[in-house]
Amino acid sequence: MKDKIIKKATDMFLKLGFKSVTMDDIACEMCISKKTIYKYFSNKEKLIEEGTEVVHQKIHNLMEEVIAKNYNAIEENFEMRKMFKEMFQSFDHSPAYQLKKHYPEIYEKMMANEIEDCNHIFTQNIMKGIHQGLYRSTVDLEVSVQFYYTLIFYINENTQLEREVHQLETKALEYHTRAIATPQGIIELEKQLSKLNT
Repeated sequence: MKDKIIKKATDMFLKLGFKSVTMDDIACEMCISKKTIYKYFSNKEKLIEEGTEVVHQKIHNLMEEVIAKNYNAIEENFEMRKMFKEMFQSFDHSPAYQLKKHYPEIYEKMMANEIEDCNHIFTQNIMKGIHQGLYRSTVDLEVSVQFYYTLIFYINENTQLEREVHQLETKALEYHTRAIATPQGIIELEKQLSKLNT
């Protein structure tokens, strides 16, 4: 029952907003009593916290699935963006923006996990790209990773509409790739960008 509550509540939070969904709304939607929800969660914040952890784990697993398909480094990044777009396209408002605005402590905790994951995945991607001749071997790995995730996180936490988040993230990816790509990498980047426009 606990997992069902987390799943339903998280769906509602993402679609309708963390602030506007009440425990009554969740109970009503699930046809259960509010008491049943409080049996597992002492308050709404605890439910949001566990829900964001489930979303974080889902994102992590989907990213690992993209990596397992063994695309080249640049295509891999574009496939990641596509995966995020598909995952969040049914939402009007950016979940990260809402969470930061209404539940900053939960947001900070989630971001600490995200930074750890992104550090690992972005570092792997750049090393892969260098090995494939798509990124320059002289790239400062640590700085490039930090620049990129700072851009991505800034966009997510300061952009209200989800469709704008996706557009800006794609621009940030292009900017990041152009900054570290070899001439061969630029050709691959142009190929990926032209795919987006078809």
